[in-house]
Amino acid sequence: MRIILDAMGGDNAPDAIILGAVRAANEFAAELVLVGRGAEILEALKRLNIATLPKGMEVANAEDVVDMHDDPSTVIRRRRDSSMVVGLQMLAAKSGDAFISAGSTGALLSASSLIVKRIPGIRRAALAPVIPTAEGRCVLIDSGATVECKPEFLAQFACMGSLFAKSSLGIANPRVGLLNIGDEDNKGTPVQRAAYGLLQELDRTGLIHFTGNIEARAVPLGGADVVVSDGFSGNVLLKSIEGTAQFMSQQLKKIFTKNLLTKLGAVFCKSGLEELKAMSDYRTVGGTPLLGISKPVIKAHGSSDDLAVFHAVRQAIDAVQHDLSGTIRDQINQMSITKEQSNVE
Repeated sequence: MRIILDAMGGDNAPDAIILGAVRAANEFAAELVLVGRGAEILEALKRLNIATLPKGMEVANAEDVVDMHDDPSTVIRRRRDSSMVVGLQMLAAKSGDAFISAGSTGALLSASSLIVKRIPGIRRAALAPVIPTAEGRCVLIDSGATVECKPEFLAQFACMGSLFAKSSLGIANPRVGLLNIGDEDNKGTPVQRAAYGLLQELDRTGLIHFTGNIEARAVPLGGADVVVSDGFSGNVLLKSIEGTAQFMSQQLKKIFTKNLLTKLGAVFCKSGLEELKAMSDYRTVGGTPLLGISKPVIKAHGSSDDLAVFHAVRQAIDAVQHDLSGTIRDQINQMSITKEQSNVE
């Protein structure tokens, strides 16, 4: 197995990418390729006191870098020698089994769709982060790849998200909920209402286990194992959950450092607080898979450190081993929805 990493993508590149990749190379039975500016990577290796790369790890040179402000639609043309584009071309040419980048989300989505390409029949690719809940974890799909959706897009998201929850989270029959402003089946825009009917039909065929609409407040409480959404609403939900977690962490810190008694209380609550912190730590998840692309592509968080990169490699290996892209490809005919069925143009 060969995992390709964009060594120049993200706020902490290349150091964090290198450290995470080296750790993963020593831990997992996989070959790793760092794609980026060779001279900068060598300088970073010296700075990090890494004399030699682990066995099975190599560097592929790419002299350009995709900037966060680059227009995603022009990245392939204007940044053809960038670490992101070169890495994706390697993946498309079967020089690797999965690709990881902490660079621009928009550029990664656009370049993946054009270079590696979507699975035939999949209308749109979707970002599917795994988020913590009171009952464990759930998959949120989509969280920003496709801002405006048609009902048939949401139906395919539900199928892909369910397959991902089965393979990644080990849930035999994932509960699928449609993000909406109420539980009733007549809630939401025409798109949500039409999607509701499509998801009911997919439930009847046994392809998914649709449990109805789910409100945003029920998501962190574990109301569903897969939450289906358009990219705009999903991204708002994801950022709201992240912000709330940060707010609560700050408030708890203030409470437990207020005086001697509260500090003493913090000592007794230490294990519980550490569990809470670990639960909301995105670094232990690794990254967000871009579902619907013909080969595994993982979007790591822009501020990923070496721990996050390490887990992103673990996640990429898991995606290859479970052949999620192949499973989606095999079931595409069952999840195809026509415009006549959706009743929404």
